[in-house]
Amino acid sequence: MSMLTPPGMGGQYRITGDKYPRMRRPRGRRKFVFVSITSVTVLGLIGWGSLQLIDIYTGGGKATAADTKADCASKVTPEAKAAAAVAASLPKPGQITVNVLNATPRSGLAKQTADELKKRGFKIGDVGNATAAYDKKVTGAGILLGAKAADRAALPVLNTQFSGAQLKTDGRTQATTVDLIIGTGFKALTKKEDADKALTVLTQPKPAPATSKKHC
Repeated sequence: MSMLTPPGMGGQYRITGDKYPRMRRPRGRRKFVFVSITSVTVLGLIGWGSLQLIDIYTGGGKATAADTKADCASKVTPEAKAAAAVAASLPKPGQITVNVLNATPRSGLAKQTADELKKRGFKIGDVGNATAAYDKKVTGAGILLGAKAADRAALPVLNTQFSGAQLKTDGRTQATTVDLIIGTGFKALTKKEDADKALTVLTQPKPAPATSKKHC
């Protein structure tokens, strides 16, 4: 009995020929792997395309939004720019000469006030009694008197040290020399810490943001 004869067949059947059936692996697993890879690739392309569309319609995402806010914050009104320009041109206390004149019956008041102003960095000119035009005639805290050009220069700077003063101008030409005429309502100069804060605000104003809210 041939070795190719199936057992139990009693030798009645023989397998002849030189061709035999070949065993093949099932194709189901390979097909499943291929379909899975294809699905992941398609989903990835869809997600990437969606991000590109979002980037186009939002103008670049968060970075653009931050840039827009920065642009809005950096814009200032013409009025704020003008105020900053004026503040930059204001003289410093050391560039201002103050004549301290007493228009009250209280003796020694002019010298006491002049000494304090000197400690705060101002230059001191004449110290004494007020002229006849003002002597015993100033009922308020006092008068700050200077040239017309000092109205937006030396006078506002000196006014940070003197609460309740009246600002006036005359025909003098030197803008950095002003008069402090002490009136009967005067008690004391502004406290130094408060005067320093007022001087800082005057000379270094913070720029106001633009009122327009377009694209902000």
